[in-house]
Amino acid sequence: MQATPTVFALGVPRFADARLAHMAKAEGSGAAWQAAVAGRHRDQAVAAAAATAGNFAVGLTDAQGRVFLAVDRFAEQTLCWRRIGDRIHYAERADTLAALHPRAEIDPQAVYDYLYFHVIPSPRTVFRGVHRLPPAHYLWFENGEITVEPYWLPQFTAAASANFDELAAAFRQRVRSAVAAELDGSKPACFLSGGTDSSTVAGMLKDVAGRAATYSIGFEAEGYDEMAFARIAARRFGTEHHEYYVTPDDLVRSIPDVAAHYDQPFGNSSVLPAYYCARMAREDGVTRLLAGDGGDELFGGNARYAKQRVFGYYDAVPAVLRSGVLEPLLEGTPLGALPLARKGRSYVQQAKVPLPERLQQYNLLQRMGVAQVFTPDFLARVDMQDTSRQQRQVWQLPPGNPSTLNRMLAFDWRYTLAEADLPKVRGSTSLAGVGVGFPLLDAALVDFSLQLPDDYKLKGQKLRWFFKEALRGFLPDEILVKKKQGFGLPFGVWATRHAGLKAFAADSLHSLQQRGIVQARFIDTLLKDHLPAHPGYYGEMVWILMMLEQWMQAQERAKT
Repeated sequence: MQATPTVFALGVPRFADARLAHMAKAEGSGAAWQAAVAGRHRDQAVAAAAATAGNFAVGLTDAQGRVFLAVDRFAEQTLCWRRIGDRIHYAERADTLAALHPRAEIDPQAVYDYLYFHVIPSPRTVFRGVHRLPPAHYLWFENGEITVEPYWLPQFTAAASANFDELAAAFRQRVRSAVAAELDGSKPACFLSGGTDSSTVAGMLKDVAGRAATYSIGFEAEGYDEMAFARIAARRFGTEHHEYYVTPDDLVRSIPDVAAHYDQPFGNSSVLPAYYCARMAREDGVTRLLAGDGGDELFGGNARYAKQRVFGYYDAVPAVLRSGVLEPLLEGTPLGALPLARKGRSYVQQAKVPLPERLQQYNLLQRMGVAQVFTPDFLARVDMQDTSRQQRQVWQLPPGNPSTLNRMLAFDWRYTLAEADLPKVRGSTSLAGVGVGFPLLDAALVDFSLQLPDDYKLKGQKLRWFFKEALRGFLPDEILVKKKQGFGLPFGVWATRHAGLKAFAADSLHSLQQRGIVQARFIDTLLKDHLPAHPGYYGEMVWILMMLEQWMQAQERAKT
């Protein structure tokens, strides 16, 4: 049976083939993808995706009913799919596919994933039978068979020796070129948190375009406001600077809209400040913002990289000493409970846990106790070990034998960038009516990072050493030495002090309680005891539960 050929294309792919690049410019990326893939065999289609940079999502159905789907390396663009009978349906949003007949139901396993990860990592979505294509993956459907595999995996190939000056000059040029490539002729503008990444983008934007508008968010809450650093960067580069201070009233007003905007529950609390930042830019006439996401994950800027290196030292201790002396002494005798030995016992206990499981030692759901959070009926419908299986599969993806540090970086490209940070920025900007670009995820810059030695990313305990040293003199010293923060939201603090936000959160959680997912006793203890005692810590759990309920309420409203 002949099928109707269709093409679905999002984003701005950068085709390596000059003919395709010209066609994309003249006729649109859909025409270029058809020329690259239509009528080809699977291997040729996969090669076309692997040779394409930029951000993209593409879906093609040919006359024989074969289907090819692909998304870019970091899923800057997103694509979901669903099989109904002998057809593959695809769309940007999971809820679009869920609405097809027969309507897809909520998947309890996905709800569990959400409360574990605070997002629902691909390939699962919140709807049973609706899947999201993971970053750098393709789907091929032919003769009733579905194949989903990566078309690109990071190859870490650090040179035996490195010349810092040459690498630094090449790095600065690549960053500059990446920023220039994201400009579309509209008002040049970017987010500016005051951190290293956003400040780098702001400075390069001013250098490339001759002018730059920067947009920053602040909070009237001690320990959360970074506006002072944003102002330092804005002064250094002479940007047209704009500021907005988010308030608790803003949250009460906008949480339902933000939750409803996503095609499934999304629990990254930075989405609200990012939304207000993008909205401020839109009101100022901006149609496209550049974001600084990616620098930490490419160049070794997260504190957990240094922390896990310390735990890795334990592997160098001779096995006979570990199992014959240290572990029995610290874990099996009263000595381990003494004040001076307590840290040693904790260190040994954590170091014994293999990666990537060790990265979840402080997972909020696990710390609070799964059996205390969920109802028994809900737990009977999920596999609590599946989250670990997902992570182990991703951990093993990079080919060859990369170092532990590089495995952590690649792991974060999936779980931190593709599943959390990029959807946060993409969703918040689209709700505000603004486009977004991620210059630090430019393919040439990513490939450059793959060739850096480990100690250029993490020198001893110095995070992102090369990135900072290469930009010393360009970035203000105050920003180079500051601690990482970003647009962190003081939700927990506000939820204990602002009557309206407190009531909104409590109403949301009590409504969620009626759905049979979370225990009533847990909700009461969380709101009455845990949150007031430690608002910064337990506010995160209140937030993800609240956003889950708000999303579910939005789904119910959409059906009426």
